[in-house]
Amino acid sequence: MSSSHVFTCLSRRVLQYCSTSALILLIALNLVVLSAASEQASGPSSLSGAVHDSRGASVPGVNLRLASKDPDREYAARTDPAGHYQFPALPAGVYVLHADAESYSPMDLPPVFIGAEEAKTVDLTLQASNSSSSSPQFFDEPQFSVAGVTDTTNLGGHGSDVIVRTRDSLAHETASLGDAPKTPLSPELLAAENKRRETVNRDPSNFDANHQLGDLLLKNGKPRDALVYLERAERINSGNYQNSYDLALANADGGNYEQARTTAQTLLRSQDTAELHHLLADIAEKLGDPLESVRHYQRAADLEPREHYLFDWGAELLLHHAPEPALQVFAKGSHLFPRSERMLIGMGAAAYAHGSYDDAVRYICAASDLNPQYPAPYLFLGRMQHAERKMSEQVIEKLHRFVTLHPDSAEANYYYAVAVHKSGQPSDEKSLAEPQSLLTKAVSLNPRFSAAHLQLGILHADRGNYASAASEYEQALKLDPQMEEGHYRLAQAYRQLGKPELAREELRLYDQCVKESAKRIEQERHEIRQFVYTLRDQPAAQPH
Repeated sequence: MSSSHVFTCLSRRVLQYCSTSALILLIALNLVVLSAASEQASGPSSLSGAVHDSRGASVPGVNLRLASKDPDREYAARTDPAGHYQFPALPAGVYVLHADAESYSPMDLPPVFIGAEEAKTVDLTLQASNSSSSSPQFFDEPQFSVAGVTDTTNLGGHGSDVIVRTRDSLAHETASLGDAPKTPLSPELLAAENKRRETVNRDPSNFDANHQLGDLLLKNGKPRDALVYLERAERINSGNYQNSYDLALANADGGNYEQARTTAQTLLRSQDTAELHHLLADIAEKLGDPLESVRHYQRAADLEPREHYLFDWGAELLLHHAPEPALQVFAKGSHLFPRSERMLIGMGAAAYAHGSYDDAVRYICAASDLNPQYPAPYLFLGRMQHAERKMSEQVIEKLHRFVTLHPDSAEANYYYAVAVHKSGQPSDEKSLAEPQSLLTKAVSLNPRFSAAHLQLGILHADRGNYASAASEYEQALKLDPQMEEGHYRLAQAYRQLGKPELAREELRLYDQCVKESAKRIEQERHEIRQFVYTLRDQPAAQPH
């Protein structure tokens, strides 16, 4: 074999070997690229969510462990102060989530699949370690029972008629704290409403379109408009719980209470939910059945002890003259929701109705300390002080803070002026100057503030300036002709000014107002039916 032939054969074999190696290398490179592409396509996934307790409150500091089938893959996280957690950058796969927190029973979530590039959200509800998931967490057992209601013409109460009136007005104002604030519709909500109307017009027989439009109209404060679409959705699918509930709510908000009750009671046969009991409680109160109302409020709070449900239960008890049970409910609600200003206000109103003025002041002052900018506690303190002769230093300090934080509030200036005036000496010029300045500012901020004009008149009378006093009293009565004290004080001022005929006329008007007021109060007392309740032998724990 010639050397050239040997060289040719060797060259052919080398080329063949090199081609095979290149092919193997190319395949290997393709596998690497495909693997990388696959890894990139699958990308990182994530798992996040929130942890709550059985009452819906966020649970911070929960230790979470996420384990996969691969024993080498285990991840840890911890909920933040808002109860949120996150496991970022997870490979796709099947995982088991474990949650553990002090005072709560450990929890293992059933296996969950997280797909490629999936951002999955899983919320957890932990049960208290000393409770079972089937038993609600409110009272072990309420220390009172409401046996019935009675019509009464003389509800009585501690102290004078002024205190009884103040007690009743505080009960009504406490109940009004449970009303949802009315907010103007935003352009976004109106745009969403128009868009959903277009969807319904295109497909009138679409259940989802009708329900969603009805739900939005209901949330936008248009219950009667919502009824058209919710009723149509009900005809299309009568078995949908959420639409049926919204239909009952729309009827209730629209004043169709009997229809609302019928729908809600029908739903209750298959769904024993807290929201249904709460709705039935609202409806029963509107229909004049407070006993049924308070029982539904209690059941709603038992099923789900939310702040809103507990507050409405306590307010219903207070409104119908059951201050001791109301105080128990508000106190428990304040324990469960320590940042709730209105729970403390409710405790204060209940304590006041029970005749415990010092406790009432303490609770409401605590509410003002939770959120100093919130005006409601100061307004309650201001109303309470009208019925008391002597001002406590604590009330004066809080009302001073009120006017400091809200210098352009007519009520803040007025209530602090009254407190300063009551705490000083009537003949002391120095103690009269500051309240006069505050009251003058109050009427400049609100010229129709009749009570402020009355108080300015009282200050002028304390100085012996009866002409100025009479002028302020006249202005107050022009704004509020039914003001009993205004007529009485104006009569005294006219007498001092040597105008006996005018004084006698004001006294006649005063007597007339007193009789009309007594008749009106009597009628209101007939309309408010009083709970008949009993307290158990074991006294309720006093709140701290």
